[in-house]
Amino acid sequence: MSRSSVAEPTVRGDSIAARRGLAGAAGKPAPASVVSSTRSERATQRLVFVVLGLSLLAATALAASIGTVGVAYFDTVRIIAVRALRLPVELPSPQAQIVWNVRLPRIVVAGLVGAALSTSGAAMQGLFKNPLASPGLAGVSSGASLGAVVAMFLGWHFLHIWLVPAAAFAGALFAAAIVYVLATRGGRTDMATLLLAGIAVSAFFSAVIAILYHFVEDGLLRQIVYWLMGHLTGRRWDHVAAVLPFVIAGCAALWYFAGDLNALMSGEDEARSMGVPVERTKAAVLALVSLTTGAAISVSGMIGFVGLITPHIVRLLVGPDHRRLLPASALAGASFLILSDLIARTIFSPVELRTGIVTAIFGVPFFLYLLARRRNLVRWS
Repeated sequence: MSRSSVAEPTVRGDSIAARRGLAGAAGKPAPASVVSSTRSERATQRLVFVVLGLSLLAATALAASIGTVGVAYFDTVRIIAVRALRLPVELPSPQAQIVWNVRLPRIVVAGLVGAALSTSGAAMQGLFKNPLASPGLAGVSSGASLGAVVAMFLGWHFLHIWLVPAAAFAGALFAAAIVYVLATRGGRTDMATLLLAGIAVSAFFSAVIAILYHFVEDGLLRQIVYWLMGHLTGRRWDHVAAVLPFVIAGCAALWYFAGDLNALMSGEDEARSMGVPVERTKAAVLALVSLTTGAAISVSGMIGFVGLITPHIVRLLVGPDHRRLLPASALAGASFLILSDLIARTIFSPVELRTGIVTAIFGVPFFLYLLARRRNLVRWS
């Protein structure tokens, strides 16, 4: 890829047009062909957002209409619209109950989890300047797994339905805190050390989980394995209410740091010269990724590859600017996980696969392709 085709990073408040020199230092107007090209790119990017938004709505309605009891697609759209807008329209009771109270909560949770993992993945890839980075690099996934497994081992799942998700969330934050402390010296966080610390902590937590396997009976072991595979079975509106504030706040806060992530793509020294508080930004992004990912994993279990796949695909569509990449990744990730969960619960019906299995089936080939074609596939500044 030629250097001229690589989009340069921008800091908060700067426009890509200014960074590319559409107006020269002497105030000369940019050539008409350049301005036209820029307007065309912006129009294309706006179209991409429209398509992603409509795709998410279509995927939601499609997933809500398919199941053991089939509901016509447009009837499903009508039910969702009437219930969401609280319109005074009479609906067929059995179908409305199935769509609104059984299927839609699971779909909304899938969308929120997909948006959280994809946004976090895009932020981590920008922070590490590594196309293979994912939310699990900071030890968040392994910490959540250990928290959930310990809660099940202690029998907390019999006491209250929310104790296992709460333990998973606490474990995710605990693991991220350990990794951050290990990688920070003298107020500076070394990203290479953080990566190695994340790998080491993940390996240690996985070993602890393996030890616990030997002290549980087969029924509980099956529940643990199912949780580690990732699933969305039985999700209700209270699960939506529990995860929604964390995902919305986390994704919005990461979007706030989009300009700083753009600047960090040029290197830490360059970012400091632009006025970016590098260490504070790294700490804030890691904390937000841990918070957002931990909340998502707490209600879905371990669902991998979402934070790796979707940011790369979206980057090819909207470019590397995180101000567009992060929200576009959220939309694409939500659609991807909704459709993956639809496949998981219908492809071998009445047997239901774990959602994490489906994302892995799509994710592993893509990951291998990414390793083989990384330079051609990903545009980095």
